[in-house]
Amino acid sequence: MSTPKTALIIGASRGLGLGLVKRLTELGWEVTATVRDAQKADELKALQNVQLQTLDIDEPSSLEVLTHNLKGQTYDLLFVNAGVMGPMHPNPTDATSGELGQLFLTNAVAPIRLAKRFVNQIRPETGVIAFMSSVLGSVTMPDAPEMALYKASKAALNSMTNSFVTQMGENKPTVLSMHPGWVRTAMGGEGADIDVETSVRGIVEQLERFAGKGGHHFVNYKGETIPW
Repeated sequence: MSTPKTALIIGASRGLGLGLVKRLTELGWEVTATVRDAQKADELKALQNVQLQTLDIDEPSSLEVLTHNLKGQTYDLLFVNAGVMGPMHPNPTDATSGELGQLFLTNAVAPIRLAKRFVNQIRPETGVIAFMSSVLGSVTMPDAPEMALYKASKAALNSMTNSFVTQMGENKPTVLSMHPGWVRTAMGGEGADIDVETSVRGIVEQLERFAGKGGHHFVNYKGETIPW
């Protein structure tokens, strides 16, 4: 029997993160999944081949614990899904410094900080690092002005990811900035286009398609390229 593929999924208690874990385990992967609160992870705990870890992605001390707990592990996939919608002011310039700091820390800085800690534990040649971005992070996208701050945070994530890719050194896994589609989740709302299952099936197809290709790609769950 072949050795199962391994994944580290950051932010997996609900929505797309949980759906991604479910899909990967259906395909025989062994998954390590992080949640902020293990008391709110009953669905994850019910799955087979899932190791649960707690992580507050914003807190360096929490990241230190995770790094220690997973020392020596090798992964075929690191998927950073954790993120927040942030403040929804009618006028985005009304946001406080605290709100802005929290949004950009969680959505742009913390994911890259985590990826830097684990890049050398991603399998050489065939490994993938993926970040949950959004088509709204494309600076060519004029839609959704009411989400201006969220859009800016995802554009910042894309920019930070570009810089991260240039600094990876010898171990250069494929890096994906993924748009999951407009998905019916707590963040996407009930009026969204697709369900979680449709999105994660497409996402996993792209993860498998791009493995080993190298480079940095901004694509949606269908594999369509999105302009930066």
